[in-house]
Amino acid sequence: SIDPTQSPSRLFSYKTKPKQSSIVNDSAFSLSPISLQSQQLLSSPKKPQRKIPKVPFKVLEAPQIQDDFYLNLVDWSSQNLLGVGLSQSVYLWNASTSQVTRLCDVAPAEMVTSLAWISKGTHLAVGSSEGSVTLWDVTKQKRVRTFTGHKSRVGTMAWGVSPQWILSTGSRDRTILQRDVRADKPYIARFSAHKQEVCGLKWGYNPSNLLASGGNDNKLFVWDQRSIKEDAIRNSQTQPLHSFTSHKAAVKGLTWSPHQRGILASGGGTADQCIRFWNTVTGQELSNSIDTGSQVCNLSWSKNVNELVSTHGYSQNQITIWSYPSLQQVATLTGHSMRVLYLATSPDGQTIVTGAGDETLRFWSIFPKAKVTASGRDFTSSLYSFNDIR
Repeated sequence: SIDPTQSPSRLFSYKTKPKQSSIVNDSAFSLSPISLQSQQLLSSPKKPQRKIPKVPFKVLEAPQIQDDFYLNLVDWSSQNLLGVGLSQSVYLWNASTSQVTRLCDVAPAEMVTSLAWISKGTHLAVGSSEGSVTLWDVTKQKRVRTFTGHKSRVGTMAWGVSPQWILSTGSRDRTILQRDVRADKPYIARFSAHKQEVCGLKWGYNPSNLLASGGNDNKLFVWDQRSIKEDAIRNSQTQPLHSFTSHKAAVKGLTWSPHQRGILASGGGTADQCIRFWNTVTGQELSNSIDTGSQVCNLSWSKNVNELVSTHGYSQNQITIWSYPSLQQVATLTGHSMRVLYLATSPDGQTIVTGAGDETLRFWSIFPKAKVTASGRDFTSSLYSFNDIR
């Protein structure tokens, strides 16, 4: 019945009578050894398991996207813009409006080899096959500057989280250059520990001063940003904080846990096929690992739930979601006909996009919404709250 005393906003809402509990009240005369609270918990319905769609909700064509394990040609910005490198051009796809914009072309003899959005804002870094890195302001569709320093292709880049103006670039020339995009110098430090191409870079969340790098030399290094100034004063070569050597193939897939301090996951290539976990606070490998049975191309840890997603090559070209720390498979998705080399996550953390040499981009809805904290902010906002520029 309609209650005239209700506020107008609830006028057409359903009003249900509270269910009478079938459980006998907990009292001194109860013969059950189980308390009322425990009885209610046992009789409550089991939480339904999250259903993950097995097919992508959108498929876009990506003609001429390169089938190259060492490149990183897809990235999703905090402003909901998807950047994609196709041959010599960079395209932007607005996920809110589906509008496509051609941002830029590299020089005629070059190819786009990597893309990376600044963690907050509208600046996009573009790496090329000749070793240059250009910085673009996409709102103005204007090139801000060009960085030099590498002698070969730049296949991987990563922006710092705090401070967010640090850009790390990794190259086939085996070096990692640390760039402060506000400074006049093309780079402020050079890391030279890798013996082959640098194919993975990822900055940590907490602590945010740690950078992970993976190489074609099967090595995984962790660098401390704070040591750069100290080494400059001593005029000495910066060395990794940690060196990990368990992988038996190239290390491209890297992801940091947003849920536990200093936990890093890494994935190995065709001769390795394992996802390994590391405590970078203690410098130790964790005992749990996953033998995935195929080349690990990418990793991404969900900010919304304690799960990570991996993308793979031969033979299934699958996308797998894993719970952590149990490492149980939550779901496996297939659809790409070639190895899934590219992976990016939407700013709300619910959707991933995958790219492959089959020249398609596939959008999958795999993660739940972010949990809201007691302060009313979603978890993702709380996670990055310490990254604001002071």
